Order: sequence, then C-alpha cells, then structure tokens
Amino acid sequence: MQINHDLTQRVVLNTDEIEWVKTRMNGVERRMLDRDGAESGRATSIVKFAPDSYFEEHGHPGGEEFLVLEGVFSDETGDYGPGMYIRNPIGSKHKPYTKDGCTILVKLWQMEEEDQDWVKKDTKKSEWLPGLVSGLQVMPLHNYKTENVALVKWDAGTVFNPHKHWGGEEIYVLDGTFEDEHGSYPKGTWIRSPDGSSHHPFTKEGCTIFVKTGHLIQN
Repeated sequence: MQINHDLTQRVVLNTDEIEWVKTRMNGVERRMLDRDGAESGRATSIVKFAPDSYFEEHGHPGGEEFLVLEGVFSDETGDYGPGMYIRNPIGSKHKPYTKDGCTILVKLWQMEEEDQDWVKKDTKKSEWLPGLVSGLQVMPLHNYKTENVALVKWDAGTVFNPHKHWGGEEIYVLDGTFEDEHGSYPKGTWIRSPDGSSHHPFTKEGCTIFVKTGHLIQN
C-alpha cells in the first residue's frame, strides 16, 4: 500500500475530509496521510480509539511517535491526555487502550536507529520560548541530528521570514489558521513540504502548529 509515499512531492490534506478506515481491532479507526507499506513501513496517520477500545500488544521495529489530540490514551506506562507528546524508540512495545476514547496523530517507522531517547512531554505544562520574530513562541519537543520537532504558537497578524526547508518540513495545524503564499490551512490540515522547498508563512487570526523539520530525505 502506497499513499503519498514520494517524499519529493508537496502534500496538503484537510484531515477532517478523509474517510475513517477500520483497523483489524474493534473500535480503532484511522485516517491515512502517508504510507509506504501495508502494516509495516513508513506511515503517518490520525488514529481514533472508541471508548473502551484497545490495540493488541505490538512492537515498534521502526519506532513510534505520537501527539494526543483529544481524550486520554493509555498503556502500561501511564495515561496521556491532550497535548502529550510521546516517542517510543525502535524495539519498544506496548499494549495501548483507552477508557473514554482518544484521537492521536501517530508516525511509524520514521526514526534513526541511533535515536533511542524515550520522550514523554506534556505540552500543556511545558515552557514556551521566544521565537525568531515578534508574535512567535516555540516549544521544543525533540531533536536529533538534522531532525527538529516543536510546537509553534503564532499570535494574530504574525509574519515569519521567507525560508527554505533543508531536509523538508511537516506541519499539522492544531488550532487557528496557518497561511502562506500557497494557501490557507485551518485546524486539522496536514502539510508536507519536500527538501529544498520554500515559503513565506504568516497568519491573520493566529494558530498553533506541530512542526517537524530536517527529516524528509527520500531514500
């Protein structure tokens, strides 16, 4: 199965318009954003767990990274509410479940073998740092070599500098409306811009985005 698998191509998806697809586990559905393989291989998805649903115990041979969007995601290591950012490194395993239901943005098979940090960060309680321009705040989540992961909060009317994406850029709009010269992207939009692409981002109303940079090199 291949969905938006070519990392040299720009992709923009309003994830709210994508059909939910049932998984093999009752009560667990997903919206597939990119994929290079059926049930193994690189994948980015929105996954929704119905109340009292679970997924069988499984390993992460390529690592797992996710951000809780709604509800409370649980496994044997704890309960993780909205805004929790988790990285389970290559070789880890768990049995996820939820009591009341949850929705997560999840990425699989996208970690370097040497990047073995376990990360559990509550973005609702973490500190915002000043950004590179007025009206911008940044919350670093993880970095390894050229890969950087962060939340970025934009005040209404903020304009950022024109720039290139060395190693690519991936954005998920968490709230508000993010914009650039190519279009306007409301909450729930996923944008993947390839290595070497450029844009001039801004926002009229303000927004918060989940951002990854420097990680999109086509093998």
